[in-house]
Amino acid sequence: MKKVIMVIAMITLSTTGAFAQTEEKTTDNRAKLSLGIKGGVNLSNVYDSEGEDFVADSKVGFAVGGFLSLPLGSYFGIQPEVLFSQKGFKSSGSFLGSSYEMTRTTNFIDVPIMVSFKPIENISILFGPQFSYLLKQTDDFEGGSISATQEEEFSNDNIRKNIFGLTGGVDFNLDHLVFGVRAGWDVKNNNGDGSSDTPRYKNMWYQATLGYRF
Repeated sequence: MKKVIMVIAMITLSTTGAFAQTEEKTTDNRAKLSLGIKGGVNLSNVYDSEGEDFVADSKVGFAVGGFLSLPLGSYFGIQPEVLFSQKGFKSSGSFLGSSYEMTRTTNFIDVPIMVSFKPIENISILFGPQFSYLLKQTDDFEGGSISATQEEEFSNDNIRKNIFGLTGGVDFNLDHLVFGVRAGWDVKNNNGDGSSDTPRYKNMWYQATLGYRF
């Protein structure tokens, strides 16, 4: 959690410096409605919300989807996105004298709805809630002479049943190209019946994408 906050702080400081050094341009597209597609990678892990010693290794996955930029004047806007996002983690240890390794891969549909602050045309600073819908979970286990894979698919008929999280980052806009960096973490589970719970182990991730804005 602390690492996520530090990354967001570093991104914000770097964009502030860029704002101070950027010259004013004659054309400004910040107030224009735009649609785009994007793809990239996630570096994900899980964290223990109770703060106890829990060690897992990060896992690389991919993310792909689209976004819509809705301006609210030149400096602010709303940017909803829909992404297929692959997360998970790796863990290892020993049991009865034998070492083992386990890799969990989770496939999500992520729907972040972020407020964007656009101090200059080339930079957008974004932050907001994210709703995630789990599609599939795959556990690969290897230990000693045992190798096994377990898969589970999930139905998402109830849109209220999701994982609520927070995400934020920066988009660098270079004409039609958009390079984005994000950090995010899950907060709680919405159970679909009006109740919610806070799981002990939650996803956290860093994301880098390259997009094209139409």
